[in-house]
Amino acid sequence: MDLSNIIQKLAILVPPILLAVTVHEMAHGWVAYRLGDPTAKMQGRLTFNPIRHLDPVGTLVFFMTQTIGWARPVPVDPRYFKSPRRDMIWVSLAGPAANLILAALSALLLRETAGFLQGIWGPSLYFARPLVYMAYVSVQINIGLAIFNLIPIPPLDGSKVLIGLLPLKLAIWYEQFERYGFILILILVFTGVTGRIIVPLIIYLNRLFMGVIP
Repeated sequence: MDLSNIIQKLAILVPPILLAVTVHEMAHGWVAYRLGDPTAKMQGRLTFNPIRHLDPVGTLVFFMTQTIGWARPVPVDPRYFKSPRRDMIWVSLAGPAANLILAALSALLLRETAGFLQGIWGPSLYFARPLVYMAYVSVQINIGLAIFNLIPIPPLDGSKVLIGLLPLKLAIWYEQFERYGFILILILVFTGVTGRIIVPLIIYLNRLFMGVIP
């Protein structure tokens, strides 16, 4: 692959990835703030500046897989919540939910504009085609980010949801595994285990959002 192809590929991948990561973390912080926790706001994480939300390893995984990855978690202090365990469930679900909404909007944009390419030519086509490709990538990236983060391995969002649903003693025991969670996630990602488990689901949802499946 020559340099021009690499630059073109990065130009198409970077905006959807940055938007997906930013929306995901902003959703966590905004819901936490609405439930009474000002931590994210005080630390400047309620921002659309993607640099504030990027995790170097998670971003690298995004570019390698083009389907899964993670961002730098927004700080949340459950002590501010009226019902800490219940409210943490809502905060945890906010990120994946925001990504699924963005995936749906991207799919709608793609379906409405894909046919537009057939009716244009020249310089307009030069600018319009990358936008359509970005919309397609946005669907895939946002679905992947949502599904991956719902895996119940600490510190992913799915683990926070599970902790909120488990009996208290079991939840405390399960939460202790967070110190090993990141290592386990890296092992599962780079050995391809997560790909074999969740990529089929991502492909199915991708087709569903595109309207391929009724």
